[in-house]
Amino acid sequence: MKQILQSLKTGRTEIAELPVPSTKCGQLLITTTCSLVSAGTERMLVEFGKAGWIDKARQQPDKVRMVLDKIKTDGLQPTLEAVFNKLDQPLPLGYCNVGRIAEIAKGISGFVPGDRVISNGKHAEVVSVPINLCAKVPDAVTDEEAAFTVLGAIALQGIRLVQPTLGETIVVTGLGLVGLMTVQLLRANGCRVLGLDFDKQKLDLARQFGAEVVDLAVGQDPVKVAELYSRGRGVDAVIVTAATKSSEPMHQAALMCRKRGRIVLVGVTGLELSRDDFFKKELTFQVSASYGPGRYDSNYEDKGQDYPVGFVRWTEQRNFEAVLDMMADGRMDVKPMISHRFAIEDAEQAYALVGGAGPSLGILLTYPRIKITPDGRTVSLAPNTHPQPLSQRGMGAKAVVSFIGAGNYATAVLIPAFKAGGAHLRSVASSAGVSGLHAGRKFGFEETTTDTNRLFSDAETTAVVVTTQHDSHARFVLQALAAGKHVFVEKPLCLTLDELAQIEAAAQTSLVMVGFNRRFAPQIKKVSSLLKGVTGPKSFVMTVNAGAIPADHWTQDPEGGGGRIIGEACHFIDLLRFLAGSRIASHQMTRMDSPTKDSVSISLKFEDGSMGVVHYFANGSKAFPKERLEVFAAGRVLQLDNFRKLQGFGWPGFTKMNLWRQDKGQKACAAAFVQAIKTGGPAAIPLDEIFEVARVSIEVS
Repeated sequence: MKQILQSLKTGRTEIAELPVPSTKCGQLLITTTCSLVSAGTERMLVEFGKAGWIDKARQQPDKVRMVLDKIKTDGLQPTLEAVFNKLDQPLPLGYCNVGRIAEIAKGISGFVPGDRVISNGKHAEVVSVPINLCAKVPDAVTDEEAAFTVLGAIALQGIRLVQPTLGETIVVTGLGLVGLMTVQLLRANGCRVLGLDFDKQKLDLARQFGAEVVDLAVGQDPVKVAELYSRGRGVDAVIVTAATKSSEPMHQAALMCRKRGRIVLVGVTGLELSRDDFFKKELTFQVSASYGPGRYDSNYEDKGQDYPVGFVRWTEQRNFEAVLDMMADGRMDVKPMISHRFAIEDAEQAYALVGGAGPSLGILLTYPRIKITPDGRTVSLAPNTHPQPLSQRGMGAKAVVSFIGAGNYATAVLIPAFKAGGAHLRSVASSAGVSGLHAGRKFGFEETTTDTNRLFSDAETTAVVVTTQHDSHARFVLQALAAGKHVFVEKPLCLTLDELAQIEAAAQTSLVMVGFNRRFAPQIKKVSSLLKGVTGPKSFVMTVNAGAIPADHWTQDPEGGGGRIIGEACHFIDLLRFLAGSRIASHQMTRMDSPTKDSVSISLKFEDGSMGVVHYFANGSKAFPKERLEVFAAGRVLQLDNFRKLQGFGWPGFTKMNLWRQDKGQKACAAAFVQAIKTGGPAAIPLDEIFEVARVSIEVS
């Protein structure tokens, strides 16, 4: 299928051929008939992509600070590689989609195949969208009109925050698509509306929709006009729907308002606010969050958990429905706002128009009806260069690896590591298809797919690498083992003891490895070799300055991510288990009281009398090392900071081992797995240690 992708690195807009997305739990699979280009948002993305590195940095100062912090801990080269990898990932454009339902995930009610629906789906021939971000289209509304629904919901949410009453005077600053729909909705609400813009065509449309207008291009003073229009009282509210770097619209809004007036920002402007403007009038200012309540709430959007209508009357989905109702009965007319129509094949012309100086407003993309077939979920990326099946070739060709998941860590670290380790990259699967296409092109996979089952049934694939969300790890590991595949799973192995028991029972002949890469790091190998000459018990202190992440991040979710202890602290439990070289006899966890519950100390006692503690803290300073290992043994001490600086205190013949760049052992870890497949040798990490660490991680979490 065709989909529009944007490069944030080069600014290039591409019509790519992708596999049809998979239908995840709680989602609808929709074949697109029409989509609307959001000129404001998408123009900003195109302009950001075309900007030079300095301009990119100026536009995102918060990200620059994050980069500088990462340089301090990881070094310059790894940080630059991470930044370039992030910018290199294509961004799917669009969020105003109309189409017909082709497939429905299990457990969804209220929709049937064939229903016409709007969604915030991308510019693509087929989209998979969570149910709460979809709404049925009334018969009286055409597909072209319905394509404006999502932008209409943005306008409506801004109005709901303003809370207008009949007869109030309200200014709309910026008369793009959202601004013009705001005008119509305010007029339907019984308000007097004053519209501000520089564009004569948009001003004429606003006037057609019942607003008085101010032409900023000819030097009209909006503050004086607003004073006259409000009969000298000041306007009741201002809704700013403009897109500009300037703070002038906000200053003007404050000057135009009456005492205790309201200002709502729907667009994007500079926010250098004058306290004096707001203080004297006791103005209220609020930023609108897109389509309405539920936006950016993963429980609502991704998991389909609706808010009770008795407590939250207007959600994203219900705002969609309200806008469609306004279109159906004629109180909102979007047809005059359509300026251009392009077939999806000609989308590059549409974006040339968006990024150019020519006049445009509502740009619609149209799509041919596409029939979804099973083979449509896989796209070949390279011609088949193998005259005979890979499994029948030499021993060196047997490490044929397919990836499930192509997220940031997979593309930045794991896939390059496996390629460098000598694996043949066969297939890469992703649910939406975009990240899989990017990884497939960049690293030379033979194909990309959205059908994960294909990887397990593929006779050529000898090993599967799992890099998906944590709650899917056990399922994919078991599926790989049942198919007779070797499996490498990025930590954790699983989230529950029941899952662990199933994996233990299934792991008979195939290799199973978890990405516990730190035990493969060169400095850890040095530490291990030094400890071999020590008799008697040892003490380990692993301090992880993990940093805070939001409570609603998926890794904090007990169901989706398992929490940070299972999901990340397992790395360090494994590291101490490896260095001790002895089974864990007992363990205990002490948790600090905090909303996220992700600052803990884990005490480990080993059978040889050694002891260790993992301090996993989310409340530290970024100026302190992110990972510090201290080893106390036989009157000597080793200290390792951030896998770059290793110091020895009291060690005969050893004082330090420093690296130019951080090396946490990812390449060596992947290479060890690939080598074990090629040679048929033992696993690089003993299976009983993998199960032991998994069990302890689950029990202490």
